[in-house]
Amino acid sequence: MNEIIRQRLEMLREVMRQEKIDAFIFPSTDPHNGEYVPEHWEGRKWISGFDGSAGTAVVTMERAALWTDSRYFIAAEEQLRDTEFVLLKERVEGTPSIAKWLGVNLAHVSGGAVVGLDGYVNSVGEVEQLAEDLRRQGGITVRTNFDPLEKIWKDRPAIPDGKVEIHPAEYSGEGADSKLRRIRKALSERGINGMLVSALDDIAWVLNMRGDDVHCNPVFVSYLLIDEDDTILYINKVKVDAEAGAYLAKLGVRVEDYGMVAEGLKRYHGYNILLDPASTSYAVYNSAKCKVVREQSPVPYMKSVKNAEEIEGFRSAMLKDGVAMVKFLKWLQPAVEAGGETELTVDRKLTALRAEQPLFKDVSFDTIAAYQEHGAIVHYEATPETDVKLKPEGFLLLDSGAQYLDGTTDITRTIPLGPVTEEQRHVYTLVLKGHIQLELCKFPNMASGTQLDILARQAMWREGMNFMHGTGHGVGSYLNVHEGPHQIRMEWKPAPLRAGMTVTDEPGLYLAGKFGVRIENTLLIKDYMETDFGKFLQFESLTLCPIDLSCADLTMLTAEEKQWLNDYHKMVYEKLSPLLSDEEKEWLKTNTARI
Repeated sequence: MNEIIRQRLEMLREVMRQEKIDAFIFPSTDPHNGEYVPEHWEGRKWISGFDGSAGTAVVTMERAALWTDSRYFIAAEEQLRDTEFVLLKERVEGTPSIAKWLGVNLAHVSGGAVVGLDGYVNSVGEVEQLAEDLRRQGGITVRTNFDPLEKIWKDRPAIPDGKVEIHPAEYSGEGADSKLRRIRKALSERGINGMLVSALDDIAWVLNMRGDDVHCNPVFVSYLLIDEDDTILYINKVKVDAEAGAYLAKLGVRVEDYGMVAEGLKRYHGYNILLDPASTSYAVYNSAKCKVVREQSPVPYMKSVKNAEEIEGFRSAMLKDGVAMVKFLKWLQPAVEAGGETELTVDRKLTALRAEQPLFKDVSFDTIAAYQEHGAIVHYEATPETDVKLKPEGFLLLDSGAQYLDGTTDITRTIPLGPVTEEQRHVYTLVLKGHIQLELCKFPNMASGTQLDILARQAMWREGMNFMHGTGHGVGSYLNVHEGPHQIRMEWKPAPLRAGMTVTDEPGLYLAGKFGVRIENTLLIKDYMETDFGKFLQFESLTLCPIDLSCADLTMLTAEEKQWLNDYHKMVYEKLSPLLSDEEKEWLKTNTARI
């Protein structure tokens, strides 16, 4: 038994007894509904030991369970081993919902069970849906005004207080004053007087400011209240130095303490206010005293459509990233053959090569360097305990990215380190076909990513194979590597695709205990043509890096797919070769040769 987790559960249950709470729910989010959160709000990780970015832990007096999605099934099984937590696999037939599981496990409680959750780290929509579901499970009630971690997490990290920075206009492409005007106009057209922005990347985008409060994501902990004639930034004031303070004052943005946001909503003088139930925490939402408009914020759509300067920034960032990737790939195989390389050492090597590039700030997420069977763990992250030596055979799945001041990158390559099996070759080619078919797509303006998703899967579906993660997500402009509202995935996501959006193309296949394959480029959506049937869009690859074809079965590719590869590799060589040494240029020429 994991003694640390056992002790934490014991402390939690003692507090639950004192508070007369029969179960407590720990989500993965923070008060801003972030995917990646500051350590202060990593309560689910602290109580369970599972460190994936998605998952929910639930603890009763007798049992503990953790729900997560297919990206983390294998990792969660390993991390929860020797703990009381049972893994429950989301979207797998037979897995109960949290409400149903609680209904069964609290059925013995007399007088009506009480389930606790912290209203500050759960969104309005999630709390309301859970409360409704629990009412149907025998009248279980929800308590939202208590955080047990305040009592039991003795060395809990503080909320970050790093300084905020002004993002240069040459990279943002639009002044914050212009963005605020656009937001006010969008609100006015909907008859809304103001809104509270809770999502940290939205706030960073609106104000053209960046921070370092969240690992890999250049954002800062805050709220932004925008009404018809006033803008208030709720933030720990030590984060705002003289330069940032003068910048905000010039914009007409008042600065108030982060902890005053609830009071600010109570004092808000407008007739109504937009609070997006998907991103506003339950506790903050309930502070509002005026009429609340429950609608989607206009900011994510504005942010997702990149302007000319942001697009140019992406192109510049991809050039730098491509140079680092070519240097790395040229180095990799000889280094593995020489011996001594592991998942962690190649991760460090790639990060060091990126760090040599101009405007490099950080990685955009923790690198997934997964050799052979580790590649079947979708979001595997090597640790000193799991790190393995690389051999000159089989696959290394490498999913990585960087934050440059002018753009954010996200790329996956599955790299043969030597001979591969016929099974590996076949699976690799199925994934490659899916990747190419999506990139080739031409589609009507405002189509949904869900309508395009089958293109990445049809070849593998014909053979009874599939992957359970999304096929594509938006990418921020020196912001979060995962950006909405648009996605490409099986599940229905109605957010329309528009010219100027970025989106990834990353199909994969994962054979547990054997290997995984994923191939990913970041794409730009741009105009294709306009006909009597309307406007049509297409994809352009922004990512500049060869796709290894030595492990592909070229007989499985159509003439169109081969032509796409030739065109892509020609572009990669033409754009990167001027930035490389003669030796690197020769390597790239060989690895982008026509087929």
